Amino acid sequence: MSILIVLLSLAAGAYILAVIERWAVHGHLSLTGPAWAALALLGRESVLARKSDRLFFEAGPVLLLIAGLLSAAVIPLAPGLIITDLATGALFLNAALAYVLVALIMAGWGPNGAYAMIAGWRFLGQFIAYAMLIVMPITAVAMRAESLSTVQIVASQEQLWNVIYQPIGFALFVVAAMGLAWLPPLDLPDATGELAGGVEAEYTGVRLAVLRLARMVIILALAGATVTFYLGGWLGPWLPAWAWSAIKILAVAAAMLSIGRYMPRIREARYLALSWKLGISLALANIFLVGVIALVVPI
Repeated sequence: MSILIVLLSLAAGAYILAVIERWAVHGHLSLTGPAWAALALLGRESVLARKSDRLFFEAGPVLLLIAGLLSAAVIPLAPGLIITDLATGALFLNAALAYVLVALIMAGWGPNGAYAMIAGWRFLGQFIAYAMLIVMPITAVAMRAESLSTVQIVASQEQLWNVIYQPIGFALFVVAAMGLAWLPPLDLPDATGELAGGVEAEYTGVRLAVLRLARMVIILALAGATVTFYLGGWLGPWLPAWAWSAIKILAVAAAMLSIGRYMPRIREARYLALSWKLGISLALANIFLVGVIALVVPI
């Protein structure tokens, strides 16, 4: 039953995010716009690119969706409302997100098109930069909770949320999450105006619909991870636990979709330099501070 509820929640959340994204991009709110767009894609012919690698071309969007679903599987929406409560849930989440890179490389290589291939290699460059900015903040969170279980991580924030306890880790994780979901200003893999859609350039019909759905699921999973690790998960007064999870996740996802659209796109070389020189240094400092505070003043 929990699996069905979580999957339905993902579907509803993905639709709401599609509405928000269209509002942020086009400037007008349309509750039915994503539904009509999805129907149009499903009714359109799926064109197979000439001289494409058929296996990679077909598997890329599907693997991307699977990576998003696996990531969401360890996000608790309420006590007992989780697909699978693993003792190593945070580690599993990080491993599942690694398949986003594999999926986008496949989606970029498969069509054998210049724009898609450049987009895939751009994403590889980004991933090398922010992979550690995902792992190291999670390490600090696990240190405080003394567990890798996402349920235990939420429970450890009953007195004080990690966003207050670890603001540096929170900022680094959100930036890395936006890069992993290729959201502006870190949208180098599709870079509207430069790559004609990037990894989406050669996809049409059902394949494009799956690719876009997968991206929304990944954004929701990353927003859910942010809420679980830093914003107290389901914890909150008055409202039911699942309601707090839904409100927080949608708020974080909407912020991730909207904020970057008012910022200039960062050049790849600049982003790599900042990630390695500044980001990893701050992540190491965050781990050190969390360790010292845990030893001196256990919270």
